[in-house]
Amino acid sequence: MNLNYFGIVKIYGVKFFFSVILFCVQVFWTNSVFSQNLTPKYSNEFLSIGVGARALGMGGAQVGAVRDVTSAYWNPAALTGIQHQYEFSLMHAEYFAGIAQYDYVGFSTPLGNQNQIAVSLIRFGVDDIPDTRFLYDANGAINYNNIQFFNAADYALLLSFARDISAKFKVGANAKVIHRNVGKFAQAWGFGLDVGGIYIQKRITLGLMLRDITTTYNAWSHDAELVREIYAQTNNEVPVNSVEITLPKAIASIAYDWKIGEKFNLLTALDLETTFDGARNTLISSSTLSIDPKFGLELGFKNLVFVRGGVSNFQYIKDFNGIESLNFLPAAGLGVILNERFQIDYALSDLGDVSESPYSHIFSVKVSLEKLGSDFRKFKAWQR
Repeated sequence: MNLNYFGIVKIYGVKFFFSVILFCVQVFWTNSVFSQNLTPKYSNEFLSIGVGARALGMGGAQVGAVRDVTSAYWNPAALTGIQHQYEFSLMHAEYFAGIAQYDYVGFSTPLGNQNQIAVSLIRFGVDDIPDTRFLYDANGAINYNNIQFFNAADYALLLSFARDISAKFKVGANAKVIHRNVGKFAQAWGFGLDVGGIYIQKRITLGLMLRDITTTYNAWSHDAELVREIYAQTNNEVPVNSVEITLPKAIASIAYDWKIGEKFNLLTALDLETTFDGARNTLISSSTLSIDPKFGLELGFKNLVFVRGGVSNFQYIKDFNGIESLNFLPAAGLGVILNERFQIDYALSDLGDVSESPYSHIFSVKVSLEKLGSDFRKFKAWQR
């Protein structure tokens, strides 16, 4: 009776997974045809940075390689790989020489013996920006006491759900609530959906992440009266309420875990991020879609100490002489598991200052509590 039940669950779960993929492909095609020249290529870009020093140290190649609470961001289906009752993660990073602050916190726990849920919060902000509109007083003299300060920040709340369909198939989804504000001058609210899937065959993992599958809309509202006078004086256009659109993208991934002797493991991962809004400056580009590859490595010693590296963000850059060259963004990182509960990870991105932005030091901490028994999942979980 139980075998029949789980066989039915497996069959219908697989059918549901592929039905979702088919639906999303149709959505991608519709959006690429209808919106290719009508919408901006880049919006909500703070959600493209990534979370977790482990992931960023591997160049962001994570859709098939991730196994912890940060899966909620990279691929919610991989949340089913968590082997603890409670798992927390914290990350802090600074960009542009400390001007911008980037923070992440995540939590995950099982819901029943085949489901996993997670809550994540991401913030990217620039704080203490001087507001100099009233720098000059009524007499035309400079008065520094009139300077006020405001923050420009982007927030994302992710509510995630994952389910074990079988020993090989895992599926998951995110509901995203987005809030963006520029002091008291403007703010936006948005909502989006992500769907992810995992297929496991021994040491090979295939992953698929479909971001913003229904298109994510941010509705902006502006308090134009606060800036109307100063914008008129400087010949700038007064902002009006508007809607910002984030088009869907798909990320396909393959990861392989190599066993090297008795003490070493080498995890290799390749992600192919595909956008459908026309040509971008990526390694593979056409008038219909663009593909941006990411490659990552993780060498582990006794599953306690890890050395990581990765490359991403391949772009063709022209110098002043018009000579074109291929640039990329390298990354490296380290990880240490202190005991069964605590893991500390570090990543260094933009080695050698390849791009225009200074390199960044990224730290994250993971806390895992109450390891689950081997019989917790109805279906056996992951190789790693």
